[in-house]
Amino acid sequence: MLWVLLAVGAALSWGIYGAVLHQGQVKLGNPMRALLCVGVAYFLIGVLVPVVVLAMQGNLSAAGFNFTGTSLATFAGALGALGAVCIIFAFKAGGLPNYVMPLVFGGAPLINVIVTMILHPPKTPPNPMLYVGYLLAIVGAGMVLYFKPQG
Repeated sequence: MLWVLLAVGAALSWGIYGAVLHQGQVKLGNPMRALLCVGVAYFLIGVLVPVVVLAMQGNLSAAGFNFTGTSLATFAGALGALGAVCIIFAFKAGGLPNYVMPLVFGGAPLINVIVTMILHPPKTPPNPMLYVGYLLAIVGAGMVLYFKPQG
C-alpha cells in the first residue's frame, strides 16, 4: 500500500510542478535560467540522494551496475529531462500552465499504456473498454481545458 502513497506524492509533485516552474521562468526572464535551476534540482535529488542511500546500504560499487540497466535508466532520465525542456519551451512560446500541464498529464498516461503494451505485450487482447477509457480521457482533458476557471 506504500506504493499508492508514493504515487500520490509523485502526482502532487508533478501536479504542482508546471505552475511553479512557469512562475520561476517568468521571474527569471529567460527559460534557460529556469532549465538550469531544474537541472540543479535534478542533480541534488537525483544524484546525491541515491549516492547517499546506496552508500548507506553498501551498494555503491560498480559491480551492481550493468550496461543494459544503466543504459535504459539513463535514457529514461534523458526522457524526463527532455520533457522538462519541452514544458519550458511551451511556456516560452506562450503556453500557460493551465493549458500546457493538462495536455502533458492527460496525454502521458495514454502514451504510457501504449508503450507499456509494446514493451510488455499483454497475454490477452485488451478489453475494448480500454479504448472507451482512451476516449473518455481525451474528452475529459478537453473538458478541463475548455471549462477551466478564467483568471
